[in-house]
Amino acid sequence: MSTPKGKLIIFSAPSGSGKSTLVQYLLTQVPGFAFSISATSRAPRGAEKDGVDYYFLSLEEFQQRVAEEAFLEWEEVYPGQCYGTLKSEVEKSWSVGNAVGFDIDVVGGKNLKAHFGDQALALFIQAPSVEELERRLVARGTDSPEKIKLRIEKASWEMNQSEYFDHIIINDDLDRAKAEAKKLLVDFLAK
Repeated sequence: MSTPKGKLIIFSAPSGSGKSTLVQYLLTQVPGFAFSISATSRAPRGAEKDGVDYYFLSLEEFQQRVAEEAFLEWEEVYPGQCYGTLKSEVEKSWSVGNAVGFDIDVVGGKNLKAHFGDQALALFIQAPSVEELERRLVARGTDSPEKIKLRIEKASWEMNQSEYFDHIIINDDLDRAKAEAKKLLVDFLAK
């Protein structure tokens, strides 16, 4: 990828761990930290908006972007549901001097960390337990019981992938998790 050398901050976690909440908080607290909007072939959930939460593409549009090599990384997370990071999103942030933040699934986070090495800070956000994850997903109210079951089954595997990340933040107390994430981010950007 021919982009200026910049920094990336990767937030990965099983669904319901609180990574999106932490990213949204840090965007308001840390100057020079910008969010990379991912693309997905799934339909919007709840109040999600195209170009704000995700770039919502049809499966055909997504596959066309893959063929054009428009993605830095991508994967089919669930059957027929692809997610990916557009190269253009990273280039846009780096061109104005921002570090790029990613709210990304565990496999995507591992792939970005492997590709960018020390240029990336990879944070694994972990809920205190699988039971707490399930409670949070149910309370969120955006997924069917079948989708929640799929997410919980995947979460068990994802929680065993934390060793591939630079730091693990246990999100059992949101204020503490916010403070820890902010310190790690500020320290990384100061290097």
